[in-house]
Amino acid sequence: MTTSIETHQFQSEARQLLQLMIHSIYSNKDVFLRELVSNASDALDKLRLETFRDKDLRADISDLHIGIELDRAARTLTVRDNGIGMTRDEVVSLIGTIAKSGTAELLAKLRETKDAAASADLIGQFGVGFYSTFMVADKVILVTRRAGADEGVRWESSGEGTYTIEPVADAAQGTAVTVHLKPEDTEDNLHDYADPAKVRQIIKHYSDFITWPIRMTGESGEPETVNSMKALWARSASDVSSDELTEFYRHVSHDWNPPLETVRLQAEGTFEYQALLFIPSRAPLDLFVRDAKRGIQLYVKRVFIMDDCESLVPEYLRFLKGVVDAQDLSLNVSREILQQDRQIQLIRRRLVKKVLSTVKAMPAERYATFWTAFGKAVKEGLVADPDNRDAILEICSFASTHDATEPTTLRQYVERMKEGQGHIYYLTGESRSSIENSPHLEAFQAKGFEVLVLTDPIDEMWVEAVPGFEGKQFQSVAKGQVDLEDEAEKEAAGAERAEQEKDFAALLSWMTSTLADTVKEVRLSSRLTTSPACIVGDEHDITPTLERMYRAMGQELPQVKRILELNPAHALISGLRTAHGSRGDDPELAETAQLVHDMAVLAEGGELADPARFVKVLAKRLEHVI
Repeated sequence: MTTSIETHQFQSEARQLLQLMIHSIYSNKDVFLRELVSNASDALDKLRLETFRDKDLRADISDLHIGIELDRAARTLTVRDNGIGMTRDEVVSLIGTIAKSGTAELLAKLRETKDAAASADLIGQFGVGFYSTFMVADKVILVTRRAGADEGVRWESSGEGTYTIEPVADAAQGTAVTVHLKPEDTEDNLHDYADPAKVRQIIKHYSDFITWPIRMTGESGEPETVNSMKALWARSASDVSSDELTEFYRHVSHDWNPPLETVRLQAEGTFEYQALLFIPSRAPLDLFVRDAKRGIQLYVKRVFIMDDCESLVPEYLRFLKGVVDAQDLSLNVSREILQQDRQIQLIRRRLVKKVLSTVKAMPAERYATFWTAFGKAVKEGLVADPDNRDAILEICSFASTHDATEPTTLRQYVERMKEGQGHIYYLTGESRSSIENSPHLEAFQAKGFEVLVLTDPIDEMWVEAVPGFEGKQFQSVAKGQVDLEDEAEKEAAGAERAEQEKDFAALLSWMTSTLADTVKEVRLSSRLTTSPACIVGDEHDITPTLERMYRAMGQELPQVKRILELNPAHALISGLRTAHGSRGDDPELAETAQLVHDMAVLAEGGELADPARFVKVLAKRLEHVI
C-alpha cells in the first residue's frame, strides 16, 4: 500500500465558498455542528439501507451511532459516525468540488451584494453543509473508510485553496471530522466549541430529533446519549414546538432559513403513513435547473429508505421538503417499483391535495411570499396535472390591468367582471410594459374590461390547455374576433360598420393579396382605438412567443400566417385607402402596406423577417417629411 500524500487544488467555486466561510459574516456560527451531525446521520441512514440491499456487505451495524469528542487542551472537536463512509474518489468529488446546481449563480449574486445581511441570507439559502466548518476552524481533518473497503482515506485542509489526501490503513468504518477550533471571540459570535456544556446545548437545540443516538462523554466518564431521538413526524402536533420544526426543516432541506409553512398528514387504517412536509420561504437556486434533485425523504417504519423520492410529489411541487413514513412498504423497494406502487400513488394524491388546500388557506401576506417564490413552478401543474387543475387555479394569482402592483386571483377577477362578459381576457408577452403598450388592449382599456397580464413562459402553455374557470372561458385579446359591444351598441354601430366594410373592401382585398406571403387575411379591426394596425391570430393559432420557444428547443414548425387588422378611423389607414383608390398601381403603395404590417409586428414585440429592408423603406419615406 502506498503512503504518498497528494496535494490538490479546490475547484474554483469551492475555493470561493471556502473563503466566504473563513471570513463569514454569518452571525450564527453554531450551525456548523448541526451540519456535521446532519451529515453523520445521513451516513448512518445510508449504511442501514445499503445492508438491506446488499446482504454480503462487510459492515458492522451492531451499534450505529454518532459520537462527539472534545479536547479542551488541544481545542479540537470531533464528530464521528460508523456509517457508510467514503472512498477516496467520493472524498474528492464531495468535498474538493461543488457539483451542486446553482453554484455559479450564487457566487455571482454574492459578488453583486454589498450588504452583509443579504450575503448571509444568500449563503444560508444555498446550504453549504461541510464548508460551514471553516467558520470556526483553523484546520479540518477528515478520516473515513467506506463500509466493506479495506483501506481508509485521510483528508486535511486549512481552507486556503488546497487540501491533502492520503490512504490510511487502520481507519474505522465511517467518517470522523476533527475541527481544530479558532480561539473564542464573543464579539464575532465565535463561542467556545470545546466546552461540553455549549456543545450539548447546540445538539439539544438543533439535533434533538435525530433518530440515531448522539453520544458524548458524561461527568462519570461514560458515554451518554444527549438527544431524545424522537421522530418529529411521529409526535402529536401539540408536542412539537415551532423551534423544533424549524430545526428539523433545516436538517432535511439544508436551508438555513425557516420554513414558510408546515404541512402535516396522517392516515390510519388499512394503509398507514405519516407525513411532515415544509414549504420553504424562498425558492432554491436550482428550482428551474432541469437535472436538480427533487422529492422528499421516504422512511418505512422509521427506517430511512431514500432521499429525494420523486414519486411522492409531482414536479410542479418540487420545492417541497420533508418526510413520509409509510408502515406497509417493503424495505427493499426501488425507485422503479415506487413509480408503479399503488400505495405511493395514493399518498402522492393526498399530499398534493393537502398542500394545495394549505396554500389556499394561507394568510394574504404569507401567500404573497409563496406565490412570488413558487408561482412559476406551480403553474406548470395546470398543464401537467389535469386532475388537480381546478384546485391549482384556485391558488393562482396574476398581474392584471385592474391594479398596477397588486395581483389578482381568478375568483376576484370573476367577481369584477362586467355584466354580460362571457370570457376571462388575457394577453401574453415578455413584460408588463410591452403588454400595457400593446395595441391589442386599446378597445379593452377604452371600455374598462380587465385583462390578465401574463409574462411567464409557462403562461403561453397553460392558457392553451386550460378551458376556463367557473364556467368562464379564457380568451386571448390577440386572437380571434373581439366583441365588446352590448346589443344597443351593436345596433347603433351596425350601419356605420357595414358602410366601412364596403368602403374598405377594395383596400382589404388588395392588401391581402400584396401581403400574401406573410398574412392569411387583412380585415378591419374592432379592437383598435388609436393605433393604425395590429397583428392577431385565429382562435386556435399558436402564439409567436410559443412558436419561438419551440424553435429554441429545436422543434421546427410550419409557418403560421396571422391576420393583419386595420383601424379604419386612423388617418394612415384612411389615407392609404384614398391613395389606393386613385393610384392603385403605384409601387410605393405596396411598400406602405408592408410598413403598416411591420409596424404592427414591432408593436406587439415581434421580430421582423427583414429589419434592414424595413429601415431602408422607412428612411426613404421620412426623407419626404423633413
